[in-house]
Amino acid sequence: MTRNGPTEGTRTPRGREVLVSGAGVAGLALAYWLRRHGFLVTVVEKAGSPRRGGYPVDVRGTALEVVRRMGVLPPLRAAHIELRRLTFLAGDGGEIASVEPQLLTGGVAGEDLEVRRGDLASALYAAVADDVEMQYGDRIEALQDSGHGVDVTFRGGGRRTFDLVIGADGLHSHTRELVFGPEEDFHRYLGYCFAGFTLPNTFGLSRETVLWNEPGRAAALYAVEEGDDVHALLNFSRPEPPFGAFRHPEAQRDLVAGVFAGAGWEVPGLLAAMRDADDLFFDTVSQIRMPRWSKGRVALVGDAAFAPSFLTGQGSSLALVGAYMLAGSLAGRGHEAAFAAYENSTREFVTLNQDLVGEGGAALFPATARDLEHRNAMLRDLPAAPSAQGRPAHSALALPEFGSAASAGRTS
Repeated sequence: MTRNGPTEGTRTPRGREVLVSGAGVAGLALAYWLRRHGFLVTVVEKAGSPRRGGYPVDVRGTALEVVRRMGVLPPLRAAHIELRRLTFLAGDGGEIASVEPQLLTGGVAGEDLEVRRGDLASALYAAVADDVEMQYGDRIEALQDSGHGVDVTFRGGGRRTFDLVIGADGLHSHTRELVFGPEEDFHRYLGYCFAGFTLPNTFGLSRETVLWNEPGRAAALYAVEEGDDVHALLNFSRPEPPFGAFRHPEAQRDLVAGVFAGAGWEVPGLLAAMRDADDLFFDTVSQIRMPRWSKGRVALVGDAAFAPSFLTGQGSSLALVGAYMLAGSLAGRGHEAAFAAYENSTREFVTLNQDLVGEGGAALFPATARDLEHRNAMLRDLPAAPSAQGRPAHSALALPEFGSAASAGRTS
């Protein structure tokens, strides 16, 4: 376990001690804003150290204002990838179209950010590392909301009481399961599964994505830089989630290999690389839809509350905006009023962005031959340049100005 920031012996004003579960984008951004509003924050993360690497992610629209207010926009601009093109291939490997990515993502060239997830997490971590207690290599094992506080038992054996607990622990949130019930009550499966991994860039690709499609299955290569590793994605449609494979990596590899048997282009080599990959990540393409994001003294943010799926390209942006709105809503309010304000002010924005999923699925992963034909025709008819405005949903929320740290912190 790694600790830094305030120690366990720090005396804390009543109503100001918050535990955040998860040190991803949502958790670190929330920790930053809670500290700005006068709370003492502990972040617990099951990984043993800050996470590095990962797929590139997008920061757009309202979320750009969040990172600007955090002061981390300059390092993120420096880490910006600037994907130059997105090339679509047919089943035989022939090119269908090569387009500017913003034409499909609704992004704004020169404004939006695309950065490695690890670069975003590192910038957020640097902004909070000196002010927040970090507990790596641990997680919440059990919690009990007494009405006056939340008694937390950690897997590592420790026990503490916090005024509030916030779950920012992702799509498969353990905090959500402990407080709100099983994931299947809120999980909206979108009909796809995927396997992601990295492999050496022997393809001559640089700052581009190449996407191969057949009906119901797709393979993508994403290259950040020439000579660097490439990110590979094998995506396929499936009527029901393969529950039996989730806890068994070899079953995942066998499932993917079976689905893609006989595929052309570079797929046979990708399947061989998948067998040897030590960073294989397998999951469903899903959303989390919940009627409420809080219960008692526990609330959720980011993917734990409202995962939009990668088909929208808005997961990190929603996490950043949600963290800002939740922390600001807690400034100067009791927790019940604060959680209500958080939902009232943020839910419409979240829903608008979750509803982008239909556009993403149709563009990237057509499930039938007819849908694929329609998608290809759409690609050929795209304009030469993307819009300078972006999608309205990305900027549908104007960030309010919340109270200063001096006026914040009352939760009881």
